[in-house]
Amino acid sequence: MTGLRAIVTGGASGIGLAAASLLARRGYQVAALDLNPDVPSPLLGIRCDVTDDASVRAAVAEAAGAFGGLDIVVNNAGIGAQGTVEDNDDDEWQRVFNVNVQGIVRVSRAALPYLRESSHASIVNTCSIAATAGLPQRALYSATKGAVLSLTLAMAADHLREGIRVNCVNPGTADTPWIGRLLDKADDPGAERAALEARQPSGRLVTADEIADAIGYLAGPDASATTGVALAVDGGMQGLRLRK
Repeated sequence: MTGLRAIVTGGASGIGLAAASLLARRGYQVAALDLNPDVPSPLLGIRCDVTDDASVRAAVAEAAGAFGGLDIVVNNAGIGAQGTVEDNDDDEWQRVFNVNVQGIVRVSRAALPYLRESSHASIVNTCSIAATAGLPQRALYSATKGAVLSLTLAMAADHLREGIRVNCVNPGTADTPWIGRLLDKADDPGAERAALEARQPSGRLVTADEIADAIGYLAGPDASATTGVALAVDGGMQGLRLRK
């Protein structure tokens, strides 16, 4: 695996930082693309706004120039949203789709010319359990992640014969800074955390490192026969119905 070259969007915190750090430990050259790209060595931090095509193209070109090409793209940058279909206006719907869906489009589009030159090209998108299960108060977020799942499958079909694999990971509720901020806003953070843990059959939140392990597998050579797959990392939330 040593010598592969990767970019990870949203790579300065949470799942993105965990994934970037894991790939670096495996000997990859890794650039963390983020609005605030303050990352530890040996990661290369590059400022990138996934809602701005010029920013994306410049960041991808900078990473490819620094590494002499690209082999792996991890599209992890994303934002959350709460509420039913009544609770967010058109501007918020456009904002969240712009980051969560169109951001993947912009980064992948900019990276494809480099990936076509790679002998091991892989794209991994961070999706969500929200794409495959109906969750309360997550209408907008779920809609974006449903789009990410469908986009992953379409991209896998489009680029397979170019030697580019495309997969996604579907985390359950993860112990990340975003969930931490949601809990901080709750009337009873302890009770809210317990409720989130209880809805996953494993009885606990998923860790960022566990999701990073899945990303690392799909990105790497060990998954060379795997494309168009959504890998759930959700403590059994999607597929299991345990009796109390």
